Amino acid sequence: MTTENGLRAGLRVLVVGSGAREHAIVWKLAQSPWDPQLFALPGNPGMGQYAACLPGAADDVARVLAAVAEHDVDLVVVGPEAPLARGLADACEAAGVAVFGPSQAAARLETSKGFCKQLLQNLGVRTADFGLFRDLEAARSYVRAQGTPIVIKADGLAAGKGVVIAEDEETAFSVLEDLMVHGRFGASGQQVVVESYLTGPELSLMCFVDAETVVPMIPARDYKRIGDGNTGPNTGGMGAIAPVPDVDAALVEEVRRTIVQPVVRALAAQGTPYRGVLYAGLMLTEEGPAVIEFNARFGDPETQVVLPLLDGDLLEVAWAVAHDQLGDVQVAWKAAAATAVVAAAPGYPDSPRTGAPLQLGTPVDGLVFHAGTALRDGALVTAGGRVLTAVGLAERPADARRIAYEIIDRVYFEGKQVRTDIGR
Repeated sequence: MTTENGLRAGLRVLVVGSGAREHAIVWKLAQSPWDPQLFALPGNPGMGQYAACLPGAADDVARVLAAVAEHDVDLVVVGPEAPLARGLADACEAAGVAVFGPSQAAARLETSKGFCKQLLQNLGVRTADFGLFRDLEAARSYVRAQGTPIVIKADGLAAGKGVVIAEDEETAFSVLEDLMVHGRFGASGQQVVVESYLTGPELSLMCFVDAETVVPMIPARDYKRIGDGNTGPNTGGMGAIAPVPDVDAALVEEVRRTIVQPVVRALAAQGTPYRGVLYAGLMLTEEGPAVIEFNARFGDPETQVVLPLLDGDLLEVAWAVAHDQLGDVQVAWKAAAATAVVAAAPGYPDSPRTGAPLQLGTPVDGLVFHAGTALRDGALVTAGGRVLTAVGLAERPADARRIAYEIIDRVYFEGKQVRTDIGR
């Protein structure tokens, strides 16, 4: 059986990436009634249960294309941002292969914070006041004029670590020098965005997007700081919850209508239509929702709490997005709650120490998505800053939280870092 848009049983699908986000994507795709044949590049030990893991680096476009040709892949699902920044979606499209992920030009919403901020300003979309700088002294002058606290962002990709909230001038000047003079993030930090500090609860709203249609997912909230009580440096994310108790359907629709849809229309009008997941990182200010940032892909760890609540077929959605037919798909969500808790390596986020033996303990009801794990002589070891994500699912948020922590308490490796207040 084949649908009108070509969706058929046994589609060969390649998921690009190796983290817990990609593990969650593979896990959800494996549940499709269309019984796809799944590949992951490079994948991780957890994904091996559902997909054939292929050698190579996720951001090596030539290697991914070679794997696509070798395994006769029908659909490429791009997980992380680096391959998008290198034009993987464009290369797949040029090769005649369906792809779930935006073009290099559309992905500038994430890969250039300056591009994103200027687009939002032109559209009149609410966001923090900002300045865009390549000159250190000009950036310092802006900080003096604006006062602190103030937010400093590397313009380009920095693995989720390129944002600093400076509480005083001395810190702000030090961060600017670190980025612009000492090259902490290389070319990504040569241009910086300096913006006003917004206050309020944060919200992660990921949306399925094709050239015209925007379908919001269930809202999530992630926990960026390494320590309890939102203390310590920013990380890629130490946990997440979904849904979010202080966010209703009306707010989600407001964000879709006033923020995401105008951006999608603007990109299409520029000749760079967006296809994939558009993630709006928002601050719920007293004036209304404001954009902190956009990500051009599924978030991590938000994906690990959102996809388990998707009441339907991710393959059907991804295939429709790739063919600009998202409007023909019904997307529904389970009336349940999910909590994700990340176990991170010692030294994360600055200098994670890896290679430690990893024990998952006695399984409990819930999910474990691998991230920084590897097999050494047949045994699991830590191999990245964020090692894995434990996810609890239940009707009640309190039960989802309890399950997630029951799982994480059974995970052992030396120096394990875990926040204890996710979803509290």
